[in-house]
Amino acid sequence: MASAVNFPPCFGINSEFKPRFRVRAERLGGGDLSVLSSEGVSVNETGSVIGEKEKKGSFLDGGNDRLKSRVEKKLVKEMVSEELEVLWDDGYGTNTVKDYLDAAKDMIKPDGGPPRWFCPVECGPPVKDSPVLLFLPGIDGVAMGLILHHKALGKVFEVQCLHIPVHDRTPFEGLVKLVEETIRLEHASRPNSPIYLVGDSLGGCLALAVAARNPTIDLVVILVNPATSFGRSQLQPLLPILEAFPDGLHVTIPYLLSHVMGEPLKMATVGIEGSLPPKQKIEQLSGNLTALLPRLSGLADIIPKETLIWKLKLLKSASAYANSRLHAVKAEVLVLAGDKDNMLPSREEAQRLKNLLPNCKIRCFKDNGHSLLLEDSMNLLTVIKGSCKYRRSRRHDYTSDFLPPSMSEYRCAFDEVAGFIRFASCSAMYSTMEDGKIVKGLAGVPDEGPVLLVGNHMLMGFELPCLVEAFLREKKIMVRGIAHPDLFWGKSESSSNEFSFADWIKVMGALPVSANYLFKALSTKSHVLLYPGGPREALHYKGEQYKLFWPNQPEFVRMAARFGATIVPFATVGEDDLVEIVLDYHDLMKIPVVNDKIKEAIQGGIRIRDETKGEVGNQELFIPAMLPKIPGRFYYLFGKPIKLKGRVDLLENREDANELYLQAKSEVERCIAYLLKKREEDPYRSIIDRTIYRALYAPLDQVPTFKP
Repeated sequence: MASAVNFPPCFGINSEFKPRFRVRAERLGGGDLSVLSSEGVSVNETGSVIGEKEKKGSFLDGGNDRLKSRVEKKLVKEMVSEELEVLWDDGYGTNTVKDYLDAAKDMIKPDGGPPRWFCPVECGPPVKDSPVLLFLPGIDGVAMGLILHHKALGKVFEVQCLHIPVHDRTPFEGLVKLVEETIRLEHASRPNSPIYLVGDSLGGCLALAVAARNPTIDLVVILVNPATSFGRSQLQPLLPILEAFPDGLHVTIPYLLSHVMGEPLKMATVGIEGSLPPKQKIEQLSGNLTALLPRLSGLADIIPKETLIWKLKLLKSASAYANSRLHAVKAEVLVLAGDKDNMLPSREEAQRLKNLLPNCKIRCFKDNGHSLLLEDSMNLLTVIKGSCKYRRSRRHDYTSDFLPPSMSEYRCAFDEVAGFIRFASCSAMYSTMEDGKIVKGLAGVPDEGPVLLVGNHMLMGFELPCLVEAFLREKKIMVRGIAHPDLFWGKSESSSNEFSFADWIKVMGALPVSANYLFKALSTKSHVLLYPGGPREALHYKGEQYKLFWPNQPEFVRMAARFGATIVPFATVGEDDLVEIVLDYHDLMKIPVVNDKIKEAIQGGIRIRDETKGEVGNQELFIPAMLPKIPGRFYYLFGKPIKLKGRVDLLENREDANELYLQAKSEVERCIAYLLKKREEDPYRSIIDRTIYRALYAPLDQVPTFKP
């Protein structure tokens, strides 16, 4: 009976015409595996590409056996989808570790073949110009380690996974050459596109080794609990014990490994929504654990005794090989580490690699173990986006490389990460129609861009999550916020090892504040969020709530006019119902130790508007001491839109531009005054009244408020 496994690719060899090809490996009636492909391609030692009409012998020489093949032309046309929509379905949570174990059963059937590449069917066609992502597995060797992430990654990458059969004994150097040949082929096909290497545990050593041997190829290396720390691992003394372990007792090893290699609770939590009531969460968790535990016995087939002993020896040689070549790694590196990794000291290793490698970021996950890619709370694509590692060309661009948030990211960001602020503030949104009528909701804000939203910052930017969420929920519009560069390149970025709120801001479309990025965002007809008062408003002093600190420069008006954008002034109020400032900047500077810390932070921080005079130029970044209050409510009012289509005269006429600038500022102040007055009429301004109403009648976003 014929069995088949699909795995790409033979890479295109023509720099002008670059079709993608697929290879089909098929076993005919229990005989040798046959390979059907388009034109064969090979690489010589210098990395150049050699095309062949037909190549006899081994297709991939990866172990003791050779894969004999016959090659036939077979072009598979690959349909490429358009750009992703906002709140697209990334499929995260639909597959779990149970699906991994079930899929692994099929993958481990002996076929006599060497290591090979394949593309999971779930990945589907990616968007245009998507880079290639090569997944290098851990000690299991099964190429299904990304099963939780297939659909999401398959939308924005050409995903290919390396499968190492259970009984294959290819040495580490042989695996290095196999991966190296693949990246050289791809680089020759698309020299201006990056190649992603995602290495899990043992695969991390493999990725680093390949990167060290190919410093001139544009690689983005993502290491997941890399086994470069094997020398300090608890697995070191395990090898002689396993060799002496009776064969009949090996079936107990998988259960031991399941607790060493991962966090079972985190695995069983995948797919359980954070917004569910506790009772439903517990019921789903119990069901998932009940289904998961019986399947763990399958690990004995995935990693039988002889294979486990071989893989531990392979880990030792791989770790030594990779560590001896770290000095040659020039690639962009992202290290993901689980704090609860009981197999390797991954957090310490992540910090070591960050200190040794010239272009390395790390992200740690405090509740996750060794099997990070199979556990909850770690959507790989979200981490790549939040750490600004997704790009289609040699340099990352915050506009052209931006991927809109998926539905799972929306739920996680606004139900879990910003869930408390949304619950406590229960925002009420209003907007102004063209005839001046104020209505509840965002109907008065134009759907078509470019739109420039300009308004006042509340303390610490508390209003941001609710504003962005409302546009996504009500209009499916992604608001691109202009944010302080310290979140991207300053101490806030470099000091954070956890996947933090700053990373989520980037996932949700934040752009570094600069004329260049404002230009790019408006040119793509985006909805852009701008706070002219910047950090001076967000970090204001006592008694300065709702006071504007705008510069005397109408530059955003002239930029909007250049693209015929619509300016929508808006106001937010409610910070005084949430917290009270106890110590502001002046108070903190009177405290000796705190004084030194603030000065140190200011000296190392990134400054904008260096030439701006007056209060708006006062940009000291500090966190005021605050006391919480019984939460009130946030209110938003978007004023009457100011249309600048056809107003190119504003580019030269600074006087008219300044008049429109003052008009926008005046509208913001008017909206603030309106909200402060009208909120007194809100019967559900108190969180106590809102909570009672929600328990009896409606969800969070449907609690009534004042009538406009």
